[in-house]
Formats: sequence, structure tokens, C-alpha cells
Amino acid sequence: MKPSELKAPFKWDHRQVMIHDRIFYVPTRCDSYDSFTFPGWNDPQLFGNDNPIAIEYCSGNGAWIAAKAQENPHINWIAVEKKFVRVRKIWAKIKNLNLNNLIVLCGEACNATRLYFPDQSFTGAYINFPDPWPKKRHAKHRLIRPEFVQQIWRVLQSEKVFTLVTDDPDYSIRMIAEMGSHPGFASLHPHPYFITEMPNYGTSWFETLWREQGRTIHFHQYGKRCFT
Repeated sequence: MKPSELKAPFKWDHRQVMIHDRIFYVPTRCDSYDSFTFPGWNDPQLFGNDNPIAIEYCSGNGAWIAAKAQENPHINWIAVEKKFVRVRKIWAKIKNLNLNNLIVLCGEACNATRLYFPDQSFTGAYINFPDPWPKKRHAKHRLIRPEFVQQIWRVLQSEKVFTLVTDDPDYSIRMIAEMGSHPGFASLHPHPYFITEMPNYGTSWFETLWREQGRTIHFHQYGKRCFT
């Protein structure tokens, strides 16, 4: 399958929330949010089983998560990507590699998580190289902000881990500040609260690119605290 073979199942003027051919569509500025009922991750349209689920946000072309799905067939994987051109590339990998344990969510990460993801859905959450939006006037576009961190805390199972990866040192500082301000998370690493190498983590297109340019990769990991 080629990425270009994937066609959206609706026109822009008639966009709607729907699940179709391994893709969970949650379009922005959509009128059907309230009319769509999430069927559960074990629905045949999604995974059709009750295996553990891990989620990656900002999946890009899907290299990292497709490899993880191949290596861990007993785990279900969700790739979240906003850009349709990248969703196509992930979809093609699903088809060509016969990855029945991988689906793509096409939509804005925080919005989709807030609207449809049940509490304590995931045994792991990952965000790999999110756009840092470095200019102050663009801060509202950054994914790592209080609302999103709260949503990750809600959907992550107790004592499971949220991993955040970036090559941008300023965004690393922001990540540490946002995560450190949430009482439900605790860093797995002492000061400076990140490590620069993580064996067996996997490789993405962006990581390869940034390492070739001599950039240092920051891996942050936070465990969800369990409150009684």
C-alpha cells in the first residue's frame, strides 16, 4: 500500500468523528463530537481485545511506533498525529506490515484525549519530538501545557510512565516545569530530570535527523502517583 492510496472518508465540509479502516478520525471544529459514542478500545473496529494499550503522541511518519508494534505484538498501540499527510504514512505501515495491534488517531491530541479516552486506559504514554513553538506568541499551540498534562494523568494507569522526548533545550525546561507542577507525577530521574541516552527506546525519523545534526536528545520520564 502507498500512503497516497488512503482517502479521507468524508469531505471537509462534512467532516465527522468516525472510525474507518484502522483510523480514528477526530477532526477539528467538528459538529459531531456529541453525537459520537466511543465504543471502547476492545471494539472490533479498533483492537477487538483487552490487551494493554500504549499511546504515542506526535507520531510523525510512524517509524517509532510501527517498530514498537512489531516488537510487542501483545500490546496495542495508538499513534496520534494531526497532519493527514503523516497519518497516511502511518496507515501505509499498518497495512504493509500487517500491524493489527496499531491504529492511528487523526486529530488534535489534547482535544481527542479529553473527549473520548476513558480514565486509566493506558499502560504507557509517549510524546516524541513535539513542535516546540518557540516564539512566545505561539505558546498556546504547545502541546505540553497544564490541560494536556492533566489529561495524560487521567488516562494513564496508576504508577505507569509518561515519557517525553525533545531535542530542544528550551522546550525541555518547559516540560520539566509543567510536569513538576502537577502533583500527580514524579520524575524517575534526579536533577536535571532527564537523561540523554535510553538504550532500546527505539528510533524515530526526527531523532535520527537531530542526532546527525549534533543535537542532544533529552529523555524525560514521569511516573503517575497513586492517591488513596
